[in-house]
Amino acid sequence: MSDPVARVVTERDGNVLLLTLDQPARRNALAMSIRFELIEALRAAQGDASVRAIVLTGAGGHFCSGGDISGMEVKTPMEGRERMRLSHELVRLMVLGSVPVVAAVEGFCVGAGLSLACASDTVVAAEDARLGAGFGRIGLMADLGLPHTLPLRVGQGRARQILLYHGQMTAMEAERIGLVDHVVPKGHALASALEKARFLAEQAPAPMALTKQMLGEGLDRALEQERHFQATLFLTGDFKEGRAAFLGKRAPQFKGD
Repeated sequence: MSDPVARVVTERDGNVLLLTLDQPARRNALAMSIRFELIEALRAAQGDASVRAIVLTGAGGHFCSGGDISGMEVKTPMEGRERMRLSHELVRLMVLGSVPVVAAVEGFCVGAGLSLACASDTVVAAEDARLGAGFGRIGLMADLGLPHTLPLRVGQGRARQILLYHGQMTAMEAERIGLVDHVVPKGHALASALEKARFLAEQAPAPMALTKQMLGEGLDRALEQERHFQATLFLTGDFKEGRAAFLGKRAPQFKGD
């Protein structure tokens, strides 16, 4: 499923697997081809005893600018549910998988990018990073597990403000509320994340895997709800308007249909 335009680059650093979202021209928007390749890489990692930790990052100075809105053409309820099923396989592999994941965030980490960060076990962000969740701007709810993982990091109250008001915050602000674990100078997120991952790779793998399983409790139920809700929203008039407004670079006019 390799795509020369939107792909995932895999590299090894000893027992650490480095996964790089590689679509810098679009700030690593999470196209379906990238999701497929991430799933394949994470599946392989689960079955490879030599992979003891994973670092997820983005090429070109940005982590991920969100979902690929141009590719969100959902025409039937079943298409929407299948899209979400595939995306949720990615989330489950990150949150419930046996291998710990460290996110190395530079630049934009918004929308689905924030979902990927929150599905990681540790988030290292450069001081220039901008984090936020703007799903509502296109008539959708947050997905890829974010309605479940975000409150676990920042609490219900702050999660509501992030998800409902669509604002962006700096890495320092994100660290203050627990959204980010470590803030480093610009350009140093990957080096710091690799250092954290090397530490994790030296630990006993079984306790790590079982700890992740316990901390991921409740995820499956949340994803099933999300799958139903988001598949419904894909077919609304407000999503069609939000998508058209985004692609047309104008403000949306939502009518509630």
